[in-house]
Amino acid sequence: MHFVRTKSLVSVFVLLLVIAIVLAPANRLEAADHGDAPLTAHDLGADLNDAYMFFDPNDNARVIMIMTVHGFIVPGENSNFGIFDPALRYRFEIETTGDAKPDGFIDVRFSPRVANAAGVPQAQTATISLPNGITFTAPSTNSSNSADAAPTPVLTTDAQSGVIFFAGLTDDPFFFDIPAFARFNGSIRSGAPNPGVFSRGRDTFAGYNTLAIAFSIPLSFIRGPGNELGLSCDTQRRSPQLYNSRTGEVAGAGRWVNVDREGVPAVNVALVPFNLKNTYNAANSVDDANGRFAPGIVDTLQNFYKTDATSIGILASVAVTRGDILRLDLTVPNTGSNPQASFPDGRRLTDDVIDILLTLINNRQPLGDNVNGNDVPLRTSFPFLAPSQQPRVPGTTDDNTRN
Repeated sequence: MHFVRTKSLVSVFVLLLVIAIVLAPANRLEAADHGDAPLTAHDLGADLNDAYMFFDPNDNARVIMIMTVHGFIVPGENSNFGIFDPALRYRFEIETTGDAKPDGFIDVRFSPRVANAAGVPQAQTATISLPNGITFTAPSTNSSNSADAAPTPVLTTDAQSGVIFFAGLTDDPFFFDIPAFARFNGSIRSGAPNPGVFSRGRDTFAGYNTLAIAFSIPLSFIRGPGNELGLSCDTQRRSPQLYNSRTGEVAGAGRWVNVDREGVPAVNVALVPFNLKNTYNAANSVDDANGRFAPGIVDTLQNFYKTDATSIGILASVAVTRGDILRLDLTVPNTGSNPQASFPDGRRLTDDVIDILLTLINNRQPLGDNVNGNDVPLRTSFPFLAPSQQPRVPGTTDDNTRN
């Protein structure tokens, strides 16, 4: 399927933004995109965590796209917080022509969560709109507070497109030691960088759940004219939104606006000054490529890493010159053992993006946080995400969290 191509403009400020990538204060790199801005801290349902895109390792004729939202859900609150917001539009922006402007969209909306006659909350229904106008509905996987095994994922295949859909509560696949990184930042600011603080190797995201929306898409359905596919994800609300005092529901009346967005991990958290983070989330990838945020980022140059030109160029090509878009080379197979299929060529659930980014900033000299994988095994088939963490059975003293 081919989308209409629209060329983006490249701003003269791009060079400044490139420099800012490696010179921005290290303490901004905290948690991929979890809680990346003040507004999302007050709107957890719309808080984007991570975006993933990779070839299905079992069938490279299919592309997997995943968006996770509303992180740090403790198992005891699965039923209360494991609910997709019906007032949100969850958008997958797809870029197929190599520039900074999306060429097509996959939109997902959810029905309100309601209970049956016995008062038991039921699974929400998703309405999915594909880029070519195909629309279908599918049930989500209902979240549960049971101490037994996590619910079996409900998968729906659209007969027209061959697209497979999943939505539900899963273990958060992101892994990173946030406190150790904060201590490393402090050592840099004190003038004595100390990588030894990473020896603790504790996964801040262990034991927590997140909501996930995942697609398995035939490459032939989504492919554009070239050998590259781009993805960025948005959560959006209507402006204005209206509160119905009779039903207690929130409904929109105006245009859709971004609450949060992400393509490449850690861009807003790592690069954008605090007072511009909300503005960044409200913008788009064309704004990125045009250098809209360069002046504010340059203001943060007091603390920096001494990164060489080669690494600057790599980081620029990943996150700046063509916008904050995760990009997948369609000529590189994902066999599970092929290192070329790792981030920044798309992003697999197993890719240690923090170690990769730290190593790039560190002039390609290995640097990592000693958290090298998810805390529980991932599934080996779609949706690939690990089952949700469930409340522990009586007598369990370890809740699996590693803060």
